[in-house]
Amino acid sequence: MPNTGAPLEVIAASLRRERDRVGLSLSELAKRAGIAKSTLSQLEAGTGNPSVETLWALGVALGVPFSRLVDPPTTRVQVIRAGQGPAIYSERAHYTATLLASCPPGARRDIYVLDLEPGNPRESEPHMPGTVEHAIVSRGRVLTGPKSDPVELGPGDYAMYPGDVPHTAQALEPGTSVVLIMEHI
Repeated sequence: MPNTGAPLEVIAASLRRERDRVGLSLSELAKRAGIAKSTLSQLEAGTGNPSVETLWALGVALGVPFSRLVDPPTTRVQVIRAGQGPAIYSERAHYTATLLASCPPGARRDIYVLDLEPGNPRESEPHMPGTVEHAIVSRGRVLTGPKSDPVELGPGDYAMYPGDVPHTAQALEPGTSVVLIMEHI
């Protein structure tokens, strides 16, 4: 029966990415999933023909949903520049509420204030799968987001980006301050 599922190169890249993320050798992952090391090696090379059962076992061994192995993750970055978000104004005071991101059901959030100075960037390894970071610059300028595609932000700018991929933060001006919200789903 021909393989009509996800492209083999997507599965191969997903398996390598997730195995590297959790720090397992080919041998150890194969053992935990109950498959032959040669089978896993072929899958990571994009030459195997995986069954649903094999991918499910690998997902369990890696601690990720089946979908993460067959559907490539997208690096979704959302930027709202200062003064451009959906604003709601008060009738009784000089007060404006701008919704940047609503909390999805079951999410957990941690809030940080980051004080950054120019110099070496802060390189962060991927956090738990599903982690999303929200950054709001209160002072200065910062280059932040996925290491592969960071964005420059200034005072009042907002960016949302995946925290489960390598990411960075680098001050571009002295005295830079950022409010960071980490959302763990």
